[in-house]
Amino acid sequence: MSDSVVIIPTYNEKENIEAIIRTVFNLPKSFHILVIDDGSPDGTAAIVKNLQTEFPDQLYLIERSGKLGLGTAYIAGFKWVLDRDYEYVFEMDADFSHNPNDLIKLYAACVSDGADLAVGSRYYSGVNVVNWPMGRVLMSYFASKYVRIITGMKVKDATAGFVCYKRQVLETIDLDNIRFKGYAFQVEMKYTAYCLGFDIKEVSIVFVNRMLGTSKMNSGIFAEGVFGVLTMRFRQLFGGIKKKQ
Repeated sequence: MSDSVVIIPTYNEKENIEAIIRTVFNLPKSFHILVIDDGSPDGTAAIVKNLQTEFPDQLYLIERSGKLGLGTAYIAGFKWVLDRDYEYVFEMDADFSHNPNDLIKLYAACVSDGADLAVGSRYYSGVNVVNWPMGRVLMSYFASKYVRIITGMKVKDATAGFVCYKRQVLETIDLDNIRFKGYAFQVEMKYTAYCLGFDIKEVSIVFVNRMLGTSKMNSGIFAEGVFGVLTMRFRQLFGGIKKKQ
């Protein structure tokens, strides 16, 4: 039994899913994987099911009926995890934009350095992004600066999707009260943890744009992030962010 599980949401990731699973399982530390597939028409879930015969005690799958949003996928995954005995819960993309080797660094930040929430940060030490168009780099970088200004968080990469949570963080957050499904979901989870007093540490990573498959980013997702941050701040100011009862 591993103390750690990596949640990987998927939609049309047949080019990447087997390779990312095998790479994680080949790491020197043991991780389990939970894939949450949103009805991929390309057969992503079938590939995972086939691999489950090879890794029956390490690889798990939740199949959903359609594209229900990144945030709801992770919330479903968090609830699945909390019904089990994992102590460290990771978010990671399927497309190798997040280097699986960095899972070890995020784990160490929580286990050895005392973080409650470790963030794989593209901007902790400069701008560490490879193969993104300059416009997207600037959009992402200044979005993170905007989040810092509005929320007061010191996190340099608040929109990052490569994260390790200690179990206690997910047990404390009222997951049913997390409202955003897209780009803003990552900010909302970090901001909620910050408001509840958890220690957030950033770990510098290099983010590499996907080589295979299609990006899920669009202008609507970005707009949710911009306006969602204001909504979060106003909600915190006038209603407060409370622990799960």
